[in-house]
Amino acid sequence: MSTAWSLTGRRALITGATKGIGLAVAEEFVALGAAVFVVARNAPDVAALVDRLRAAGHDAAGCAADLAEESGRATLLEALRAHWNGLDVLVNNVGTNLRKSSLDYTLADLRSLMAVNLESGWALSQALHPWLSDGGGSIVNVSSVSSISIVATSTAAYAMTKGAMDQMTRFFAVEWAPDGIRVNSVHPWYIRTPLAEQVLKDPVKRARIEAATPMGRVGEPEEVARAVAFLAMDAAAYITGTHLIIDGGFSRLGVR
Repeated sequence: MSTAWSLTGRRALITGATKGIGLAVAEEFVALGAAVFVVARNAPDVAALVDRLRAAGHDAAGCAADLAEESGRATLLEALRAHWNGLDVLVNNVGTNLRKSSLDYTLADLRSLMAVNLESGWALSQALHPWLSDGGGSIVNVSSVSSISIVATSTAAYAMTKGAMDQMTRFFAVEWAPDGIRVNSVHPWYIRTPLAEQVLKDPVKRARIEAATPMGRVGEPEEVARAVAFLAMDAAAYITGTHLIIDGGFSRLGVR
């Protein structure tokens, strides 16, 4: 196999890595030869994941931190620098949603969502720019089709955070290309994750979601993880500033 289709020797930081898409990304990356540093808020979950990956013979480490807080990001960066002296891939995956109507959202709710979904990725991308530029690194942001389509089962605030992430992706891709850093994003539709389960457990909503998806099903975390891995590989060396949609055709469906 061409080395372009491998992550062997790459060091990757993955946020929100103990559940859903982040967990699938961590597992995909180590399977492709990468060393991973995982972060999430729950310390026992982080420890369990690191132990499991190491028991399987993979290079893994991690720490617990709340990336919505400046202090949490400082904790992560301190732990990361104590473990490595460089970085090749940053996957800004951590994210959440607060499911209520726009009229019920408070400014505190919106700011909280922005802190998790957007500010964490902005701050980590800034802080780790020197490491990523040193060896031609890659940033992959986990966005959503909510940023480009109205998803009535989601929220306006969530869509706003992902729309801002999209513009951050575009701008960083252009601004940091001379530094050798590629910046891309993936845009999943409904994926079988704990966050999406709040909606998918409702049979009526699930039926609407599947009916709006030409492939007729929700996606699997592994299907997003493989796209993230591709964007981090040398195989994608001439790809930057792109938004890779992973939605079973949802965003291309008009009126049936």
